[in-house]
Amino acid sequence: MSQRDGGFSLVDLLVAIAVLGILASIGLVHAGQDRARVELDGAMRRLAVGLEQARRSAERDGKACALSLTEAGWEPPVSADLSPCRGAGLALEEPLSRGVVRLDTNLPDPLRFSVNGLVLDGGLAVLSAPGSTVRPCLVVSLPLGVMRQGRYQQDPAAGLSSSHCLPTGRTG
Repeated sequence: MSQRDGGFSLVDLLVAIAVLGILASIGLVHAGQDRARVELDGAMRRLAVGLEQARRSAERDGKACALSLTEAGWEPPVSADLSPCRGAGLALEEPLSRGVVRLDTNLPDPLRFSVNGLVLDGGLAVLSAPGSTVRPCLVVSLPLGVMRQGRYQQDPAAGLSSSHCLPTGRTG
């Protein structure tokens, strides 16, 4: 029998490096998915907050107003038919975000709010990001402008339908 000097053999080191590499790659894949999900959740929150701020602005000021939803977020409308809702301009992504959130929407441009804060137009907004299968969605329903959030269950490229925006936890 030969006596070992207490060190590791080349095979031991290669196996250890392979195991560490596999573990590290698993962590990186999950970290990317988690980051995409956090960015999507933040963007959906900002989308809903922008709508609520616009409602409050119309109600507080006692006059109708409008907002446009773009890839960047809520912005004053390009047309001068209605005044922009005060204080509701809000970016969809955080300032230090990677800029990966994609917006698919059929909301009209601009989205109009009545004097009493009701949303006069309806539609759907779906957010997505590379590395995530989750697609948060927000539906604005007429006639009262009721908002509901959920997860979009189809590919937005196939056409948008509010019936595919299911409450979180339901699939089908």
